[in-house]
Amino acid sequence: MHDFSQAQWRISSYSTAHGTCVEVAAVGDDAVAVRNSNSPELGAVIFTRAEMKAWLLGVKDGEFDDLG
Repeated sequence: MHDFSQAQWRISSYSTAHGTCVEVAAVGDDAVAVRNSNSPELGAVIFTRAEMKAWLLGVKDGEFDDLG
């Protein structure tokens, strides 16, 4: 289990007042947490840094454009 008490959450500049709010934070040496800033009590999804890097490269490459 990860301790989020010291996490420095960053919200996406693309987040809106209409509920599309995503935050990320480094948690530990090799983990990145992602959560909905409107409902932080629901927890977060944890990725390794390698997983996050692969996902970000896919996003930048347009691999997930059909989902947005």
